Amino acid sequence: MRRFLIILTPAAMLAASVHLAPAQEAAPPPALAVDTAAGLPQWQKVYEVFSHPRCANCHVEDDRPRWSGAHYGATRVHAFNVQRGTDGSGFGNPGLRCTTCHFSSNSNILHGPPGAPNWHLAPAEMVWFDKSSAEICAQVKDPARNGGRTLAEIAVHVRDDKLVGWGWAPGPGREPAPGSAEETYQAIEAWSKAGAPCPAID
Repeated sequence: MRRFLIILTPAAMLAASVHLAPAQEAAPPPALAVDTAAGLPQWQKVYEVFSHPRCANCHVEDDRPRWSGAHYGATRVHAFNVQRGTDGSGFGNPGLRCTTCHFSSNSNILHGPPGAPNWHLAPAEMVWFDKSSAEICAQVKDPARNGGRTLAEIAVHVRDDKLVGWGWAPGPGREPAPGSAEETYQAIEAWSKAGAPCPAID
């Protein structure tokens, strides 16, 4: 009987370790400590880009892109009845797709139609236009409202996406977004490493 127990005990231990392994693997990673002093200045750099007209004009809550910025004067709804599209794609309605006027590169004419690959409105849940820093920060961190991306994926998207990159090279007569794609990527990375703090709601 004693020999049987000695043989059984290692087997039982092995079974227990196999049973516990999935629970240990499923445990979420520890949350990063939030360093507000380090993170908020980095977020401010990101906010200045995301809230800039070159970015925010197509991150709208309704179906109509905006014309705004120093060279436009008062903010206006995009002319020609341009809309998101009945299919919700952001590429416009049949017969008046965004690519009807917006090609893969900018027009050389002053204030001519801007262009970049894949020109379209951002999804309706990714609202930046006329939103506060705290509101945009919360939206960017929410996978349900940021395209299901992690903060690392957002940083890469901002750095590498050609349409996003247009914001820093918007064509003749338009003010570019501040900084650069690389600088904004680095700011998002630094903000994320600081725990991605958001400013207080006003």
